[in-house]
Amino acid sequence: MSKVKIISIIYAIGIIIGALFFDVWGVDTTPLKTLSVFAWTVIFIIALFFADKNEKK
Repeated sequence: MSKVKIISIIYAIGIIIGALFFDVWGVDTTPLKTLSVFAWTVIFIIALFFADKNEKK
Protein backbone atom coordinates (compact mmCIF):
# COMPACT_ATOMS: atom_id res chain seq x y z
CA MET A 1 0.00 0.00 0.00
CA SER A 2 1.41 3.37 -0.94
CA LYS A 3 2.01 6.20 1.51
CA VAL A 4 -0.57 8.37 -0.24
CA LYS A 5 -3.29 5.77 0.33
CA ILE A 6 -2.33 5.37 3.98
CA ILE A 7 -2.38 9.13 4.51
CA SER A 8 -5.78 9.39 2.79
CA ILE A 9 -7.23 6.64 4.98
CA ILE A 10 -5.94 8.34 8.14
CA TYR A 11 -7.43 11.65 6.96
CA ALA A 12 -10.82 10.05 6.25
CA ILE A 13 -10.84 8.35 9.67
CA GLY A 14 -10.03 11.70 11.30
CA ILE A 15 -12.88 13.42 9.46
CA ILE A 16 -15.32 10.66 10.44
CA ILE A 17 -14.23 10.84 14.09
CA GLY A 18 -14.61 14.61 14.00
CA ALA A 19 -18.09 14.35 12.54
CA LEU A 20 -19.40 11.63 14.82
CA PHE A 21 -17.74 12.22 18.19
CA PHE A 22 -16.84 15.92 18.21
CA ASP A 23 -19.93 17.13 16.30
CA VAL A 24 -17.85 19.34 14.02
CA TRP A 25 -20.70 19.85 11.57
CA GLY A 26 -23.34 20.41 14.24
CA VAL A 27 -25.56 23.43 14.64
CA ASP A 28 -23.51 24.94 17.46
CA THR A 29 -20.10 24.80 15.81
CA THR A 30 -17.52 27.03 17.44
CA PRO A 31 -14.66 28.77 15.65
CA LEU A 32 -12.26 26.38 17.40
CA LYS A 33 -13.94 23.39 15.78
CA THR A 34 -13.84 25.07 12.39
CA LEU A 35 -10.16 25.89 12.74
CA SER A 36 -9.38 22.35 13.88
CA VAL A 37 -10.93 20.90 10.71
CA PHE A 38 -9.04 23.46 8.63
CA ALA A 39 -5.78 22.56 10.38
CA TRP A 40 -6.44 18.83 9.86
CA THR A 41 -6.90 19.48 6.13
CA VAL A 42 -3.72 21.56 5.95
CA ILE A 43 -1.76 18.78 7.67
CA PHE A 44 -3.26 16.31 5.18
CA ILE A 45 -2.19 18.41 2.19
CA ILE A 46 1.34 18.85 3.55
CA ALA A 47 1.64 15.13 4.24
CA LEU A 48 0.42 14.33 0.71
CA PHE A 49 2.98 16.70 -0.76
CA PHE A 50 5.90 15.13 1.08
CA ALA A 51 4.71 11.55 0.53
CA ASP A 52 4.31 12.14 -3.19
CA LYS A 53 7.66 13.93 -3.36
CA ASN A 54 9.44 11.00 -1.68
CA GLU A 55 7.70 8.37 -3.85
CA LYS A 56 8.86 10.02 -7.08
CA LYS A 57 12.54 9.78 -6.08
